[in-house]
Amino acid sequence: MGLSSSLAFCGLSPPPWPVSKAPEEVVPMLARCYRSRSRAERLVHPASMRTAVVAANVAVAREQAYSAQSIKLMGLRPTVERQEMADIIDGKAFAAGLRERIGRQVKTLETEHGLTPGLAVVLVGEDPASQVYVRNKGRQTTEAGMHSWEHRLDASTTEAELLRLVEQLNEDPQVNGILVQLPLPQQIDAERVLDAIDPDKDVDGFHTVNVGRLWTGLPGLIPCTPLGCSMLLRDRLGDLSGKHAVAVGRSNIVGKPMSALLLRENATVEIAHSRTTDLAGEVGRADIVIAAVGRPRMIAGDWLKPGATVIDVGINRIEGDDGKTRLVGDVDFDSASEVAGAITPVPGGVGPMTIACLLNNTVAATCLQNGVDIPDA
Repeated sequence: MGLSSSLAFCGLSPPPWPVSKAPEEVVPMLARCYRSRSRAERLVHPASMRTAVVAANVAVAREQAYSAQSIKLMGLRPTVERQEMADIIDGKAFAAGLRERIGRQVKTLETEHGLTPGLAVVLVGEDPASQVYVRNKGRQTTEAGMHSWEHRLDASTTEAELLRLVEQLNEDPQVNGILVQLPLPQQIDAERVLDAIDPDKDVDGFHTVNVGRLWTGLPGLIPCTPLGCSMLLRDRLGDLSGKHAVAVGRSNIVGKPMSALLLRENATVEIAHSRTTDLAGEVGRADIVIAAVGRPRMIAGDWLKPGATVIDVGINRIEGDDGKTRLVGDVDFDSASEVAGAITPVPGGVGPMTIACLLNNTVAATCLQNGVDIPDA
């Protein structure tokens, strides 16, 4: 099928410039569109620029993935209106509601069972971001009506000293949850410390026993950030059965446990990473995208399947044109919001859910250790 007939088939007018003399700034746009939209119907052999134009037109017509400015630049006339901007998944509001429910659960545990959940947080060193995080955890723990303890150790603390503290906390019946803030100083083996925590008090969900419980479907404590993402997804989509989900990132903290949670929800799950061939193509097939790679704005809007739900776990600090720094995610929010059906912002999306789920895990750990059911909220 030739170019003119292909464009006519799509209901599009031809570009205002000869295909062989496309404006220089449009050529990479067409090529990018063709690569990232490889699932679009390929009407002719993909060897020439002419094919890229046809494929780009098909992608624009069928999936409406480009902004009005890009469509105008390419000289295209879509047959349907471009979709509305994505809905914003407000993690901050959801987390606030979750903390209120946790507060009610804490009161029920106190009145019906005489139990007050307690969380101990250990910070080694003076990492500024960790200090802010620990301070916020302590404040929100007490606001929920729980006991809160902070153990701040010098950066010179030895591994043996830290392990002794962890053992003391394991044996303390008032402490229901233990969290050792990462990262740890270089002289301390983080894996050894995490595995020294009693699995039933491991509210971060990083102990190998809890990892095994998660992957085998047994009850256990779940890593906080993936748990928060799962809550947001269920709130947005309801039943996740049959959804094609792609987790971009394979870390033990987010990517792997997130995949296990999605499998529990009967989603079809794929883990993509830096070695994935055609990463954009894999993302483009997903109904659900979990971005957790630690690279600012790596996932562009033209990678996404229109209407996809995007959970952006990334928190990256970049310098703006004015010299001031600001936080951005792993997804290019501006372009993605023109394509996705729903997206979490950065900040205000996944971040607030992490501490709220830490409190949720502390309540669960308290009930587990004392043989009582988690109260209804």
